[in-house]
Amino acid sequence: MNIDKILLIIIAANAIASIKGFNDRLFFDKYKFQIGAINRGEKIRMFTSAFLHVDYLHLILNMYVLYIFAPMIIGNLGIVKFLILYFGSLIAGSLYTLTYHKKELYYSAVGASGAVAGIIYAAILLNPDMTLMMFPLPIPIPGYIFGIGYLLYSIYGMKKQIGNVGHSAHLGGLIGGYALMLLVYPEVFTQSTTVVILLGIPIVLLLIFGNKLK
Repeated sequence: MNIDKILLIIIAANAIASIKGFNDRLFFDKYKFQIGAINRGEKIRMFTSAFLHVDYLHLILNMYVLYIFAPMIIGNLGIVKFLILYFGSLIAGSLYTLTYHKKELYYSAVGASGAVAGIIYAAILLNPDMTLMMFPLPIPIPGYIFGIGYLLYSIYGMKKQIGNVGHSAHLGGLIGGYALMLLVYPEVFTQSTTVVILLGIPIVLLLIFGNKLK
């Protein structure tokens, strides 16, 4: 697979910033997502935190998933729309996290998961019949089923605070990816109408009743 130069730059930027953060705690703390600091005016953290990761496994997993799904978007929609989807989902993930955890001043997070979740959702809308695996089930399932399962698990994980995972960023990112995909590629409405509706219903319900999760 020939990797696009812009995608390679994004992966390299994540790697460089993350490795710097692994070895420089002051750097990590300065640019990570933290509610209190953002409320004090350090809005840049909503962007920079997406280039930091907790450890090598976290970094490699996010970049591997991006490497798998991004070429599908780039190949079909072009690099500009991919960048809109990636960075739009990144910001959507941060905004949703900020909204959901706004009263938790010491809440912090890092990782490209929001942006990557948006790319996954955009790819599913583009090719809903792709087959994917959802851990721990070793069974290939249609992409749109995976998408619904991923969303529901993220909602459950956010409510139950499962693991050291930014479930709210995942949710914000996939909502961003879904909405932006419909914006930059409206043809998906006619190509995958049923899937657009199936994926959209839980998102709309989440936006309406999300405050009940707390």
